[in-house]
Formats: sequence, structure tokens, C-alpha cells
Amino acid sequence: MEKYPFQINAAILNLVAEIAELTGKISTHSKLNNSPQLRRSNRIKSIYSSLAIEQNTLTLDQVTAVLSGKRVLAPPKDIVEVQNAYEIYDRLDELDPYATDDLLFAHGVMTRGLVEESGVFRPGAVGVVDREGNVLHVGTLPAYVPTAVMGLLDWVKNDPRHILIKSCVFHYEFELIHPFADGNGRIGRLWHTLLLSKWHSLFAWLPVESLIHDRQEAYYKAFNAANTAADSTVFIVFMLEAIRDAMLEATGSELPEKRSKRMVAADREAIITEYLQQNTVIRNRIVCERLNVSAATANRILNGMVEKGLLIRFRDGRSWAYRVR
Repeated sequence: MEKYPFQINAAILNLVAEIAELTGKISTHSKLNNSPQLRRSNRIKSIYSSLAIEQNTLTLDQVTAVLSGKRVLAPPKDIVEVQNAYEIYDRLDELDPYATDDLLFAHGVMTRGLVEESGVFRPGAVGVVDREGNVLHVGTLPAYVPTAVMGLLDWVKNDPRHILIKSCVFHYEFELIHPFADGNGRIGRLWHTLLLSKWHSLFAWLPVESLIHDRQEAYYKAFNAANTAADSTVFIVFMLEAIRDAMLEATGSELPEKRSKRMVAADREAIITEYLQQNTVIRNRIVCERLNVSAATANRILNGMVEKGLLIRFRDGRSWAYRVR
């Protein structure tokens, strides 16, 4: 069996445990289980996000309109991409995630009418480049692509480790192989969703792609960092965090990054309030010194507290000053 380099660290173990706990919570309480409208909405978000990552120009509203049978003024290619993607996402439960033939079939549907080499492995060499034209990596030589893909699917099927981890490894290694002339990103994200949906059906309707789209730059950075290290650990952590955060959104919970920003804001306000317990007024300069922030940031913090009704701003000589309301 093939060996793919990665390390199962504390961050990965903690994320797997957190996702498993959230899976039970969503299965028991989420509207996702009994709301066809919510499922359709999430499916549309998944399709919009995955295609937007690949430069599809349609907005979320336009994607919704296309899938509702309405006419949309947009490039025909982009409209076909949406229709094809919806068709194959709608047939997820028909696909065997470990069958090469099903992978080729999915690619055939996803790229139908868009590329000549639809539903077949690429016959030529390919390199992945960034926006500046720098080669990020070279895909597997075409003669070895079928064997590489079959080996990867076989490893995911038979390796004893958790599917949450294996699906992330698949995602990374699949993009590294780059088996198709076009559509590798779309198919890689689709297959990641498929693998997770076979572990638990709720993942068929969870728009993880939406989180990846929101963090697109970080997505590519994680992939490139893993590529440089020849080890997919950093990419696994990134993807597990995206999965976890998509589940938190599904439960209506606050995302860790938003919670962090809110806590930072609260800490800053507490420092200002404490200062004003000992002093009558506070000025921008004092905030800069106490919080180690720029004048613009200090001004934004103080005015935010004014808007919340915590402080009053008044003119003190040539400058503004602030005191407790």
C-alpha cells in the first residue's frame, strides 16, 4: 500500500474529536435533517463557492437563478459549469468514493461541454502556476496518473486511520497528482465531500466549500506549505478547521476567529475603562501607548465605544478627548 507523508499531531487529534462531537450535535438538533430548503440552499452555496474559487463569474444570486430555471445574463461557459456541478452534486449518493470509474464519470459530468478531455485522465504533462506565472508544482507524469489515482483511492479505503484525516490527505494528494487537464480543484473538493458523506450523510449538505472560498488565500498557502515540506500535515489542519467551522456555522455557533476578534475588542475596552477609573479623560495618544496600536486603530476603538454609549467624545483644546458617559 502507498505511503503518504503526514503527521498526526495534537491539533489534528483535537479537531477530529471536536468534529465528531459536532456531528452528533448536528445530527440530533440541526434543521439540516428535516429542511429540504436549507439543504438546497447549502448545496447552492457549495457549488457557487467551489466554482468561484476557479474564477467562475456568477454571483450566488445568479447561481440560484440558473438552478431555478431562470435566464441569467452571463458567459455561457459559466452557466454550463453551474448546471454540470449541480447535476453531479445531486448524484453524490450514487457514487462509490473508492472507484476510479466513478471518479472519471464525475469528471465527465462536471466538465461536459467544457473541455475536450472530459471524463478521461490527461494524456499530457501539466504544471500548476500562480498568478505571477511561477510554477508551484508539476503534476504526476501522465503515464503514471491512473496507477497513482487507483493507489490513492485504495489507500483511503483500506488505511485504518479516521476518514476525517484520510479525506484531507486525499484532497491534498489528488491535487498533487493533478490527474485531469482541467477541473482538478472542483473534483478534488467534490470527492472530499463524497468521502465525508459516506462517513455521515450530513456532510453531503454541509457547505465546506463556502469556508474554503472565504479563506481562498489561506487554502493555497496551506497547499504550498505542504508541498514545500513534502508533508501534508499543515493542509490537513487547515481543512479540518474549515470543516469544523462549517459545522459551527450550521449550529449557529460563533466561529473561533470571530470569537477571538470579539475577545480582543473586549480586552481593549476593559483596559480603557480601567484607565478611566483612575483618570478623568483619555486621549488617542494614551490609547496608542496602552494598547500598542496605531493612532488610526486607537481612534477606531474610541469611536466604537462612543457608538456603544460607553464614552462621550468632547473637544478639549485643539484635540478630542473621551470620558465615561
